Parts: sequence; structure tokens; C-alpha cells
Amino acid sequence: MTKRRLNFTEYHWLIGFSLAALFLGGMSVGNVPLRDWDEGTRALIAREIYRTGNWLHPTLGGEPYLLKPPLMDWLIALSYKLWGIGELTTRLPGAFLSACGVPLLYLLGRELFAQRLPAVFAASVYLTLLPVVRHGRLAMLDGTVVLFFVLLLLCLLKARHDKRWAVGIGISLGLITLTKGILVILLGAIAFGFLLADGQLAQLKHPYFWLGILLGSTPAIAWYIAQWQYYGETFWQVHFQAQGLNRISESVEGNQGAPWYYLLELLKYSFPWLLFWFGGLGLAWHHRQRSWGKLVLIGTIGYLGTISLMGTKLPWYIMPLYPFFALTVGVFLAHLWQKSKHYPQVLVWLLGLMAVAGVGGCVYFILADPQPVLIMMGVVVALTMGLAAWHVYQHNRQFIPILLGGTYVTLLLLMMSTSWVWELNEAFAVKPVAQLIQKHTPPETVVYTSFGYRRPSLDFYSDRQVIPADTTTLKQLASTSAYLLVDESTLAVLPIRDRVILGSSEGFTLIAPP
Repeated sequence: MTKRRLNFTEYHWLIGFSLAALFLGGMSVGNVPLRDWDEGTRALIAREIYRTGNWLHPTLGGEPYLLKPPLMDWLIALSYKLWGIGELTTRLPGAFLSACGVPLLYLLGRELFAQRLPAVFAASVYLTLLPVVRHGRLAMLDGTVVLFFVLLLLCLLKARHDKRWAVGIGISLGLITLTKGILVILLGAIAFGFLLADGQLAQLKHPYFWLGILLGSTPAIAWYIAQWQYYGETFWQVHFQAQGLNRISESVEGNQGAPWYYLLELLKYSFPWLLFWFGGLGLAWHHRQRSWGKLVLIGTIGYLGTISLMGTKLPWYIMPLYPFFALTVGVFLAHLWQKSKHYPQVLVWLLGLMAVAGVGGCVYFILADPQPVLIMMGVVVALTMGLAAWHVYQHNRQFIPILLGGTYVTLLLLMMSTSWVWELNEAFAVKPVAQLIQKHTPPETVVYTSFGYRRPSLDFYSDRQVIPADTTTLKQLASTSAYLLVDESTLAVLPIRDRVILGSSEGFTLIAPP
């Protein structure tokens, strides 16, 4: 079948998407401190790997770390070895791999759709999804897992025409396993469901597929066997039961939510593309006999339905849904570009409302948080949505590139600011406190604090273990040789007559033994 070409060759589109994704993913990626929990934890584990050379049995604070497989920790440790320890080198591996997902999704779209246009729009939407960009830049596992999942789906489709691509199916499954363990069962089930619905199960009988399974599973199985031999039954109980199965059946660490939790996540963070998602799902249902319709519906319903029923709810669990979301929106945008002459007027009102929100955001940043970059971001949002609304009102399809370009610039401005990791504002700034601790305590010191919970990022920056303790425990520790980091209210009730106050920062006072 002859495929319609836009003004660029395949090569140019791939290069363009790669550069745009790498620029957005790498812009100022090290300009803010690491956040709790995942980033601080990944950094601590990787630093211990780098310092000790213990790549096979990672530790956290000197204790066995059994919760997650080690692939991302290995990559961060390698980054430390090559370029030193810091925010940039901690986030660099995940940011790079996540950015690679954009051109890979374009290739996936080219395999799914008869024309190039839906693939271009799908990759562009994926490029400009806030959660994809932000979580991909963080030192977390989810952006990398999604990359391997898209690679898995791409290999499934390409293997229909060239059996050698079946090798990549097994390798992708192995990489997912080494990144996030038990999640491979769900993602593999979605891939299998698509093969079953699309009549492609014969791929699983081909020698290339089994060669890929051998190549992909051997490192993962070898690592799991090594943990089992070293830690015994404890590894299985922690890694599979506590970290995996318990999160399915119950809420872990209070992370719970209603079944519509992830729909609310989409509502909060996927604008403006959410406006076109339901239309895309309608098109997918209408074309459910085609491969792209089957993949979109199976992936969306299978993954979103599963995580919505899980007991534990965390925002980043939704990440593997976004490739399907982008494909769905992309195909609907292509439909609007090619066939629609009259756009629904409700779209004018919704985009206009977002333009007003952009103006409101601009005013807020001027008054409450006068960062020039954020003020400019509010202006861009207002102009983008206002222009898009006007073009929709004029029945002009150019509203689509306006939305794509404006959303990209908006995200670029956000990533240039120091506000893209907004969770840092939820508690005290760790770096000044960490500097205080590091300056006044010997290496490998344990510091006890009145703060309510443990912060891995504080441990990372201070290079000490900072352990929370209640007031009763801190009173007992005040008569020992322990270092204490306490807030003002706790300081007032502690018996510290013979102790030395070393300094204060962010409302905390560091106290040395007598």
C-alpha cells in the first residue's frame, strides 16, 4: 500500500522527534534537588554500588535492598562512574531512555497506520504530555519501563513482516523484568492479548522468538537466582509478596484511592489532549477489526482497568497507559485534520476556558511566585489556547499545530524553571540541612531527627543516615552520644544542658553529644 507522505522523509521525522524529545527531556534536568522517595532511593543505591563495587547484591544504607530489580540502579551507578555524582548524572539515564520513547512511538505508529499523519500526531502528543516529560526526567523506573514496553509492541508488529524482529520481543520482556519485575506479567499479558485478537500467535512458535526469550530472560533469571541463593526465602517474601502481590490486593503505606483515581490523573495532567481522547476511543471502537483499533482498546481497557482495581494507587502507575493514550489522540487529530470541516463549538469554549486559566496562572505567578519563566509560561498557555479556540471557531485545522507547538513551548518553559519538581515544596529544603549535617558530623554518623518521616534525599545529600524518632526517644537519646536534628518545639523540651548546638537551618537545630 502506498503511504501518504508529508513534506519530510521518514529519516527527517525520526531525527526531528529525537532532537525535540532529547532537548525537552534534558533541558535543565539537574537544576533542582532530588525528590523523595524514588529519586533519593535510586541515588543512594547507585552510590553504594559505585562505592562498594557490589553490583550483584545492591544495598541501601548498608542493608540488602530487595524491593526492585537493579537495571536502573546499574545505569545510574555507571553514570556516576563516568561523570561523577550529582543531580544531572542521577537523572541522565532515565531522561535519555524516556526521550527515546518518542521516536520509537512514531515508528510504532508507522507500523499501525496506513498513513504517516496519525503516527506524526501520536508521537507529537506523546512528546507534549506533561506526565511523560516530567516523570521521564525524574530518576524513576517508569519512563524506562514504558520505553521497553513500546519497543515490545514495535517488535510484535514488525515481526509480522520480518521474523527476525521476534528476537526483540523476548529481549524487551527481559528488560522490563530487570527494571520493574512483576509488572512484566501485566504488560506481557496485554501484548499476548493483542497477538491473540490480531491472529498473530504464530509468532510465538518461531525460533527467533525463542531466541529472544533466551537472550532476554537469561540475565533476569540469573539475577533472580543469585538473589535467592544469597538471601533465601526472605528475597521472595519481600520482592514478590510485599512489593508486588500486596500492592495488588491492598493499600501499601497508605497509598490508596477510588477506582476512578487514574481518570482523575488524566483529568489533571493530560490537557489539552484529553479533549480528543474520547473521540479517539470512539474511532478505535469503530475500527476495532483493524490492528490499531485492537491494540488501542486492549491496551487502554486492559491496563487502565487493572491498575484502577489495584489496592495501591500511585500517580506514576499510569505511565504505561500513555502510549495508548497518544495513539488514540493522534488518530483522532488526523481524522480532524483530514475530514472534519465543522468542529464542535464546545471545543471553542473548552479551549477558551483554558486560555482564561492561562491568564489566571500568569497573574498568580506575578503576585505569588514572580519567576519570569513561569510568567512567560502563563502567557504562552493563554496565547496558545486562545489562538487554537479562534481557529476552531473559524473551522481552520491549523489549530492542531498551534496546540502542539504551544504545548511544547509551555513544557519547555516549565522544565527551564525550578518548579517542575513541585513536590520539593511539600517539606523543608534538604540541601541546606544536609550541608549543616555534613559539615559538623563525622562520616558514617547516624543522626536522629524530630521530623516525622525518613527522607532518602536528605540521607543522600548529607551522606549520613538521618532517622526519625519521637520526642520520648529523642529525650532518651539526649543523654547518649547521639547527634540530634530537631525542630524548635522539640528543642524546647529536650534536656540539652551539656550538649553543643552546632547550627541551625530550615527550622532545624543540629545538636552534638556532650
